[in-house]
Amino acid sequence: MKTVFIGNLPSDATEQEVTDLFAAYGRVHGLRLTRDVFSGLCRGFGFVKMEGHEARAAIGALNGRELRGQRLKVNEERAPTNARGGRHR
Repeated sequence: MKTVFIGNLPSDATEQEVTDLFAAYGRVHGLRLTRDVFSGLCRGFGFVKMEGHEARAAIGALNGRELRGQRLKVNEERAPTNARGGRHR
């Protein structure tokens, strides 16, 4: 199972819309769009869970594709990095 990052989503993107977009490449096992706490609007990114080969197909097909005038950024989720830097004490 792979987690795919999807970025540069329109603020009014819906779970159903993104699921339909990815379902063309395989079964979507999970989806989470990040939403603003106050407005409920999409914050422009989310995560999709798919089988490995299906995730790779979706990444290849959807990265750079436009959704309502916005060019999507689609790639494998990367592990978070330590944003603070420096040494631990």
